[in-house]
Amino acid sequence: MEWLTTVAIILGKSLLLLVALLVFIAYILYADRKIWAAVQLRRGPNVVGPWGLLQSFADLLKFVLKEPVIPAGANKGIFLLAPLVTCVLALAAWAVIPVAEGWAIADINVGVLYIFAISSLGVYGILMGGWASNSKYPFLGALRSAAQMVSYEVSIGFVIITVLLCVGSLNLSDIVKAQETRGLATMLGVPWLTFLNWYWLPLFPMFVVFFISALAETNRPPFDLPEAESELVAGFMVEYASTPYLLFMLGEYVAIMTMCALTTILFLGGWTSPIGIAPFTWVPGVVWFVIKVSLVFFMFAVVKAMVPRYRYDQLMRLGWKVFLPLSLAAVILVAAVLQVTGWAPGV
Repeated sequence: MEWLTTVAIILGKSLLLLVALLVFIAYILYADRKIWAAVQLRRGPNVVGPWGLLQSFADLLKFVLKEPVIPAGANKGIFLLAPLVTCVLALAAWAVIPVAEGWAIADINVGVLYIFAISSLGVYGILMGGWASNSKYPFLGALRSAAQMVSYEVSIGFVIITVLLCVGSLNLSDIVKAQETRGLATMLGVPWLTFLNWYWLPLFPMFVVFFISALAETNRPPFDLPEAESELVAGFMVEYASTPYLLFMLGEYVAIMTMCALTTILFLGGWTSPIGIAPFTWVPGVVWFVIKVSLVFFMFAVVKAMVPRYRYDQLMRLGWKVFLPLSLAAVILVAAVLQVTGWAPGV
């Protein structure tokens, strides 16, 4: 009976996280549209519910009730499986993300590798959707997306290595705890200024590279080349409608939230408070985590509203000729500094 209880607890945790994440994403979508509208001096969603707060739920209802249309020449099985694969893989990444101390479904010692592996598999859903549509525009969009995601995963991997060198662990909770007790604030004798311990400061160039690479990895503007309407007519999703289209969009936004959470854990101290004294320490860790994730997403949204789209050759040049050498050099530099100073990694 003990294993049955364990399974029930895991299922309960998973369901709670899933519901909380989906509701959070509903309002993140609303925030994305509101921020974009504010930059362009217009109102954005403001009709459904007070201040338009129920707009995302109205959109959900609209997509669910629409008739799904499948092209006659499409491979029906793969066509319908592709959005499901994209959505399930995106949600699966959250199994190891700690939203507060001890608040993770699976606090495994290789959490970073797990997230990296799951996010890498996300490209398969896009490739399947583009190929199964049996049309040249979705196929071109899928090829673009595959090349783009693979290119920027390389630099993201090297950036993560620079953080792991400082921590000495692949466990996401250990990465957060290392930023709580060790760093610049501790060296200066002001340990209560916790935000100075976070890795955004000593690894600031890598923080910037990670943020920009996360934009490209999740197909966010200005790197939304797979969905460039002026060139590829919505890219790999052009033949999709109703619920399958909704699943693609949901998978994309869940992946964006995963990158925001990873940025928070790697560089912004995870669930720790920015100042380690009362009343800041009275605030629960999960609240700090949500605030930081929302702040990172705000930066995502502002970039979408303000920065014009890149050309594809500029996108590839930035990934391979700028970020790859820069992140590789950073790995060597961080390793050399740790070796020379004797600053041993650890929590």
